[in-house]
Amino acid sequence: MERRDKINYYLDLAEVVSQRGTCIRRRYGAVIVKNDEVISTGYVGAPRGRQNCTDLGHCIRADLKIPRGERYELCRSVHAEANAIISAPRDKMLGSSLFLCGTDVPTGRYVENGSCCSMCKRMVINAGIETVYIRDTKDAYRVVPVKEWIENDESLTGSFGY
Repeated sequence: MERRDKINYYLDLAEVVSQRGTCIRRRYGAVIVKNDEVISTGYVGAPRGRQNCTDLGHCIRADLKIPRGERYELCRSVHAEANAIISAPRDKMLGSSLFLCGTDVPTGRYVENGSCCSMCKRMVINAGIETVYIRDTKDAYRVVPVKEWIENDESLTGSFGY
């Protein structure tokens, strides 16, 4: 029996976590891992007690045709990365890795060129996470050293989207 490599194992966990998501556009799941121990998980959903887009049956960002990566202040949901960070103690996140998997709800396909939005990038940086792994296909992924997000600050250039 061939064993699944560890990075894809954690990305598989993130994919399973994403299935709890309540966004009608994208399902993302995040898993924070340090020293081969899962520290926390998070998925996309409205803040506790508020109605989710799945409950309402529509998305304001979709209604307004806002492109991905832009105007997240209008989104009802807390992102997967943010929910994982909120649920973890900072001392355990220092030097950790975040595993991120996103799927497009209408097609069921993995999100092409998925990434953290600019707000989540700032939270990942401040949480002390060192590396982000982002799933592209069932077996392929990208490795993003968080240091790159610090050195290549898109907020200085006014870049939108991802």
